[in-house]
Amino acid sequence: MTMTDEDCLAETLAFNAQFEAAAASRPPRGQAPDADVLALLRRNRLGGDTPPVQLPQGQGRLVAGGVNVRVFVPDQVDGVYLHIHGGGWAFGSADGQDERLWRLAVQARLAVVSVEYRLAPEHPFPAGPDDCEVAARWLVDHSAAEFGTRRLLIGGESAGAHLSVLTLLRLRDRHGITGAFRAANLLFGPYDLSMTPSQRLFGSRRLLSNTDSVRGSYELFTPKMGTEQRREPGVSPLFADLAGLPPARIIVGTEDPLLDDSLFLAARWQAAGAPVQLGVVAGAMHGFTLFPLTITERELQRERDFLAGA
Repeated sequence: MTMTDEDCLAETLAFNAQFEAAAASRPPRGQAPDADVLALLRRNRLGGDTPPVQLPQGQGRLVAGGVNVRVFVPDQVDGVYLHIHGGGWAFGSADGQDERLWRLAVQARLAVVSVEYRLAPEHPFPAGPDDCEVAARWLVDHSAAEFGTRRLLIGGESAGAHLSVLTLLRLRDRHGITGAFRAANLLFGPYDLSMTPSQRLFGSRRLLSNTDSVRGSYELFTPKMGTEQRREPGVSPLFADLAGLPPARIIVGTEDPLLDDSLFLAARWQAAGAPVQLGVVAGAMHGFTLFPLTITERELQRERDFLAGA
């Protein structure tokens, strides 16, 4: 384990305190957002004041299997990154991070394909994983013809990191495909939907995610499932056989209720035989890459370096 960005700790903690103070003036979100809150979260990135910027470089496509994706193709393409967005499986979109994804595409020389998977609660488990599996299988079959390369990478943030691991497991177990994706880039994901100790113990701090909001996301994504059902390997990849998966980069902040998920997954991933880069960002909350912080710029640069070199 590598603790990173301790020199930025004062700035990071000050931002957390500012975020908590602002959140204190709003009503608590509760365990599961209602329809009005979901509508706001879907309209604006995490309920921000304005919708995210959409760039003309992002082009929508419908791939074989009926799944929509958003594609960014720079002038030079050395690989393809299958990106899966976060948002608690209930909000977020493939066009919600255009600026970041286009910057990644250009600087890492990657075509970026972001999956517009179906969202809960209208489309609970397994709809989202099904869509990501379809998109991944399409890339395995068509990336050479579409983008001139078979070098595939996968990754995402939060729920997108969870879906990325499930996608790799489904490719292996359902299609016998291993090695097609050369690396996994996993940012602050939930890998045990029955709740790790850090999830249960985090409490009610009004950061981007806390115990109640995590539990509420699971209720939306896996309604009517009990604890044991949520521990099934096809739901919680922490409990899966991880043999045959590619090298991974696993990132989490110390102030994230999902801290244990990344620590535990990294240990099991490495024990299964694949190299792991584990980065624990000092003082960072869940979703910290959404915010204009020094640690965000550093993390995005490290992400680009990893994907470019994988």
